[in-house]
Amino acid sequence: MTTQANTDVLDVLIVGAGISGVGAAYHLNDRCPDKKIAVFEALDGFGGTWKVHTYPGIRSDSDLYTFGYRDKPWTGPPIATAEEILTYMGEFIEENGLTPLIHYNHKITKAAWSSADKLYTVTYETPDGEQTVRTHFLWMCQGYYDLDKGYTPDWEGMDSFKGEIVHPQNWPDDIDLTGKKVVCIGSGATAATLVPNIADQCDHITLLQRSPTYFVPGRNVNELADELRRLEIDEDWIHTIIRKKVLVDQHEFTARAKEEPEAVKAELLEGVQAFLGEDFDMSHFTPTYRPWSQRIAFVPDGDIFQGIAAGKASVVTDHIDRFVPEGIKLKSGDVLEADVIITATGFNLKFLGNIPFEIDGEAVDWNERLTWRGMMVEGVPNMTFVFGYFRASWTLRVDLLGDFMVRLLQHMDDLGAAEIRPELPAGQRGEPRVSWMDPEDFNPGYLTRGEHEMPKRIARSEWQHTQDYWHEKDALPEINLDSDVFVYEDEQGQPVTKRSADAA
Repeated sequence: MTTQANTDVLDVLIVGAGISGVGAAYHLNDRCPDKKIAVFEALDGFGGTWKVHTYPGIRSDSDLYTFGYRDKPWTGPPIATAEEILTYMGEFIEENGLTPLIHYNHKITKAAWSSADKLYTVTYETPDGEQTVRTHFLWMCQGYYDLDKGYTPDWEGMDSFKGEIVHPQNWPDDIDLTGKKVVCIGSGATAATLVPNIADQCDHITLLQRSPTYFVPGRNVNELADELRRLEIDEDWIHTIIRKKVLVDQHEFTARAKEEPEAVKAELLEGVQAFLGEDFDMSHFTPTYRPWSQRIAFVPDGDIFQGIAAGKASVVTDHIDRFVPEGIKLKSGDVLEADVIITATGFNLKFLGNIPFEIDGEAVDWNERLTWRGMMVEGVPNMTFVFGYFRASWTLRVDLLGDFMVRLLQHMDDLGAAEIRPELPAGQRGEPRVSWMDPEDFNPGYLTRGEHEMPKRIARSEWQHTQDYWHEKDALPEINLDSDVFVYEDEQGQPVTKRSADAA
């Protein structure tokens, strides 16, 4: 069903009804009840990535005690299916009265800021045609990649292949893998999920990877949570306790990955080999990079490794030379025969949904500006965005930024400010601007490919996205909203300061 947004001026327009947008709506609706807010979602339902991805076995690679919302206990297994996550989100929406706020089939195509009006005019498409709405503030919550099409490299000879080529993000409902030879290209969480979930249908499936990835296999249970339930502890308490424990464990593991990478590497490989046996060639699962330079996916019950050990699946580490009619020719000269080739090769980064922004008629080039703490952009008025963590659950930042947004909006009201924008202090403007992330610290392919779309950073923690939840959980609540970084203006465009507001 398509609902139509009221065209009156909004206080805050939230863009996206995935895990971030729904969380954002909750914080504002619950704690700023006087604000007029709306959520625009381009799809016909909530869920974002969990709605779009329908490939077999689609599941989280983060535990749901931290990926779930702070204010709604998670009671299922730590690693959850897309269906379980959508059910959880649906309950959250219903329990908190968010349904009337969310407007589906509303695809934003432009956001234009007027300094004279202190408003964004947002253009959007609906099944009834193009429309506009005005809003004082934009909160961009549509994630960080293109939901329309996944990333597939342009390999030589793809047109010659006689079989079917499928990307998991665009999984066809009518695909039949029965008795077919399948090659799945990729080495990340998607490939690790797909392979064991289709192995029984195929004649055989081969995981083809250019380079290995780190995995953490283990039972998909939280024994402490289950014990607390056996003791009939309240679920709110269980949620708080387990959430804190998981976060402490993650923090310690992340620190160890930097401080003693060889020991962590040995532990990870030992966990994988326990499923594959002593005779397995572990070079297929031994990456060349330091643990946590890229995401480490949890593999419930080691399912992909069980499939390999049982002979239902195999793994090949090599480079693709080209596609041929019967399959894939490798650099080694071998040919992998296939009826179906699955390209689990990642996604395309899409900063703020690639929505064109204008400020007083001039287009905004994100790559020319700095990010302020990975949630605002230098010189861009009344706009925040959600970009989560690579080494911790995305939703942790949704809750932190929800707290920040509530505090910021209340502060603007107290000041009588109609506009806020972060500006680099004069003494820092000559400092070198570098890429969004340090490639020595974190270097996944999608970020490397999409770096040109992202804002830049300088060597100051507040002018970059530190990716450190364990620092931000304490630092973000302490942000000084009267810092020299922030420029406030009233409806007439006059500067507003804390001192002048107090005097008034």
